[in-house]
Amino acid sequence: MTEKPYTKRPVGTDTGTPGGRKCGRKSGQEEVRAVGTVLVTSGTGKTGRRVAERLTALGVPVRAGSRTGGVRFDWQDESGWAAALSGAEAAYITYYPDLAVPGAPAAMAAFGQLAAASGLRRVVLLSGRGEPQAAVAEEALRDAVGTVELTVVRSAFFAQNFSEGALLDSVLGGELVFPAGSTAEPFLDIDDLADVVVTALTGDGHAGAVYELTGPRSLTFEEAAAELGRAAGRPVRYVPVSAAAYADVLEGYGVSGPEAGFLAELFAGLLDGHNSVTTDGVKRVLGREAKEFTAFAHEAARDGAWHG
Repeated sequence: MTEKPYTKRPVGTDTGTPGGRKCGRKSGQEEVRAVGTVLVTSGTGKTGRRVAERLTALGVPVRAGSRTGGVRFDWQDESGWAAALSGAEAAYITYYPDLAVPGAPAAMAAFGQLAAASGLRRVVLLSGRGEPQAAVAEEALRDAVGTVELTVVRSAFFAQNFSEGALLDSVLGGELVFPAGSTAEPFLDIDDLADVVVTALTGDGHAGAVYELTGPRSLTFEEAAAELGRAAGRPVRYVPVSAAAYADVLEGYGVSGPEAGFLAELFAGLLDGHNSVTTDGVKRVLGREAKEFTAFAHEAARDGAWHG
């Protein structure tokens, strides 16, 4: 997982099809209930904008928060939180830069207390799979929200990081530089994640659940690079590097030294093999299989992700 936009290229338009899926149903059985306004704390992020589009397609009022938009929401400035939450019934929370950072538990506790006081009924939190520090932040939110319904979605590494995120320039340049060694990862398509989040926000029976979401098979980064190259019609080679070397790469993209070091170590730790096993989380929630990485790559190529 990562919501971090470490790319020098502009993010492309969303290629999801929110109107083409029964996002609010599970196996055709769970009906979308009437839902009031939903706050999306990062409404312009990779997952946030997809969730917002799907909710809008279902007729659900959306309040898309961002640091610079009409609905101001900044995790580093609590002054705007109350206004963003006022009148909302549910919220989708994505914390920047990651729930594993030292300040995340305190932020989750503060937000949770405010959310409970504002009358929020339901919260869906995006978390990282296999991140012990993120689990601490999850628990801080759980303790703070009290009777508010909380669902936690723990995601594997996003497939879209290759097409509209941190690794886009690497794919375009033909060298996928990353500190993953030969570890396999069950890359998750963000469209599947968005469908799960929307189902949890608009359907019943998800309160208290912790869903671990992965793709249907695990690939090494070398195998992923080969798949991306075939789909894009250009050679893409995986170049394994140390965490320290990758931190230097991130700094080249304008990431501050401390944050680059933290993220590089986080990625290296997450990709040490303990997250390689796939789960059936997507199928449990949606009643269908998660999208294959090959399908993701061909769809992204078709939509022009690697035409630069």
